[in-house]
Amino acid sequence: MNSPLRPDVPENNHEQRKADHIRINLEEDVAFKKVTTGLEKYFFMHQALPELDLAQIDTTTQIFGKSLKTPLLISSMTGGTAEALEINRILAAAAQEVGMAMGLGSQRAAIEDDSLADTFRVRDVAPDIPLFANLGAVQLNYGYGLAECQRAVDMIEADALILHINPIQEAVQPEGDGNFAGLLGKIEAVCRQLPVPVIAKEVGWGFSPQAARQLADAGVATIDVAGAGGTSWSQVEMYRAPTARHARVAGAFIDWGIPTAVSIQYCRQAANLPIIASGGIHSGIDIAKSIALGARLVGIAGDFLRAANQNGADGVVELAQILTDELRVTMFGAGIADLTALSESQLHTEF
Repeated sequence: MNSPLRPDVPENNHEQRKADHIRINLEEDVAFKKVTTGLEKYFFMHQALPELDLAQIDTTTQIFGKSLKTPLLISSMTGGTAEALEINRILAAAAQEVGMAMGLGSQRAAIEDDSLADTFRVRDVAPDIPLFANLGAVQLNYGYGLAECQRAVDMIEADALILHINPIQEAVQPEGDGNFAGLLGKIEAVCRQLPVPVIAKEVGWGFSPQAARQLADAGVATIDVAGAGGTSWSQVEMYRAPTARHARVAGAFIDWGIPTAVSIQYCRQAANLPIIASGGIHSGIDIAKSIALGARLVGIAGDFLRAANQNGADGVVELAQILTDELRVTMFGAGIADLTALSESQLHTEF
């Protein structure tokens, strides 16, 4: 049944929705307007005598048994359209070259229409990287279960499954699914039965301590905080609004959420799990701060999408290399030799 907010919205058109999301993210300013990631409040103590060789700074890490040359993740973005097929293959080829992880966009469209599965399949151009399948957790309340989760994993030969959790987006989306009641138990059932790890991912509003504890207890392997300060998905949906009333409601939540830096610390304190930091991260300095606050990997979406759109795989590779160079110089300037030491380092908020 449609919400009273959107009584005349037709049945879901997944392909059109995904095309809208790509277009809006490329053409509109959908960043938070007032809320920031909070990362700007922290700094590393500069070490004029780092006693390190810059060439020996080590940015390698591991997740789910696979090694990465850089702690970067191309965060989940798209799939289900011809344009998304091209974008995903560009991103995956670049991820393979750089040695970073990649998440695919929601595979619901391909679960419901197998002809769209090829828009997600990228393993042939990215044989070695950690690759994450993706479904909306709320679909577990709309008929999905272990079988659909396994299909998503098998479809792309994934190393893990992302269950994205996005109540605000669903609430303001014209076609949104708003029944989140009783969802935690169904997430737990998937975590206990699926043979690959499950990643719980917000999409831009962050996880609270309570949510992090609940997810850890349910058996998720990793939490992607996806905090506030990056892309405002309520604003993306505002641009898709079918009525002025809908646009006003969606626009009211442009600055809703828990800032990325805060959510990383909430999750670190509440759940003894690897953390992925994402949400408004744009530089190697931000990456270093995120790891120092508690993250294992750092996800970036919009910047990689724009790089792929403008310059193809070469643009994505160049951006990843720049970000890794910035990370390495940050570590050098702070006197930190590797990511383990970075994760144990102290950030400062005042001189």
